Amino acid sequence: MLIYAMSVSVDGYVADRNGGFGWGAPSEELFGFHLERVRGLGGYLLGRRLYEDMLVWETDPSMRDTDLKAAFADVWSALPKVVFSRTLDKVQGNARLAAASVAEEVAATLDATDRDVEIGGPGLASAAFERGLVDELRMFRHPVVVGGGTPYLPPVTEDVRLDLIETRTFDSRVIYERYRRVRDDSDRQP
Repeated sequence: MLIYAMSVSVDGYVADRNGGFGWGAPSEELFGFHLERVRGLGGYLLGRRLYEDMLVWETDPSMRDTDLKAAFADVWSALPKVVFSRTLDKVQGNARLAAASVAEEVAATLDATDRDVEIGGPGLASAAFERGLVDELRMFRHPVVVGGGTPYLPPVTEDVRLDLIETRTFDSRVIYERYRRVRDDSDRQP
């Protein structure tokens, strides 16, 4: 299953008008939830910016200053990653540059594991969503309105039906919403 999971403002943005997302910093409880979520994945497809933002978990020893952070760094470092970039010519750690289309890379990554795979970075995830490749949306809705910026989802030309299959409220007042796409066989595009 391909999952798109990100922090999002109440008004639907993953970054504010200035590209900031500091309002999305997780509490310890939410961070622990992210650790368990990522621990269960078999792969991760991500855009260049998200790859560069997350690279610190593999390269910066200061990110291991607590047991929880050290555990996340270990899990993230071990997770196979596919990076989509027009500007990078190499990547570090357990990552490789995408060599095929989004659809082909999604299929190959899913075929390589018996676990769920996540896709991250709003541009890349939007491309997969538009092609009908995303099976679940997992939103961590933070109690903030940012008034514009990078949207969580692309504009759509047809309704996309979803089933709400899980919700949870964290101590930080962040609400986790998990939606599964309602689909029939004609939903996936090449």
